[in-house]
Amino acid sequence: MKKGEKRKQELLKIAYRMFITRGYENTSVDDIIKEAGIAKGTYYYYFESKEQTLEEVIGMMIEEEAEAAKVILEKEMPVPLKIVGIIGAIRPSDEEVSIEGALMRPENAVMHDKIRKKLIGTVVPILSVAVEEGVEQGIFSCDSIPERVRIILAVSNELFDEGDYTPEDIDVFIDVTEKILGAMPGTMGFIRQMIR
Repeated sequence: MKKGEKRKQELLKIAYRMFITRGYENTSVDDIIKEAGIAKGTYYYYFESKEQTLEEVIGMMIEEEAEAAKVILEKEMPVPLKIVGIIGAIRPSDEEVSIEGALMRPENAVMHDKIRKKLIGTVVPILSVAVEEGVEQGIFSCDSIPERVRIILAVSNELFDEGDYTPEDIDVFIDVTEKILGAMPGTMGFIRQMIR
């Protein structure tokens, strides 16, 4: 890693830590600069704005979550448990939820959409491998796996992002997911415990 890239990663880690401990709204660029012990110009050499810093911090979180998901993918375990583990790995921790909450503000809608696309682009290949394994084992019966996984994730994000859903919504989501993957009814019932 080049010196400039290493410095940028250090700044991202400082911003991440501050966003977690103080909250995104309560952390200013000046706070980050002071904590890092750098000049304002150095900060702006790496980041155009605090919003770009947030975007890159969340990108860093997604990459770390993806690495954890890949470890789970390689484990010997039943495919449904593997899927649960992968989804669990890509969920933000309780501390990180406050950072991602900043994306829900109306002024961050464009950034939220960019992050959502990055997350889906990162997760689809990982979950697709697990679903392919399920097809090989006869748990699922489908083709066009990445497309199916992308649709499930899109529906999931839309339905569960805001937390405004009913038990019936969960039941229908499970039913639709099973149909999309060609699974027997009840195969994906574990989703219910993950959501509640």
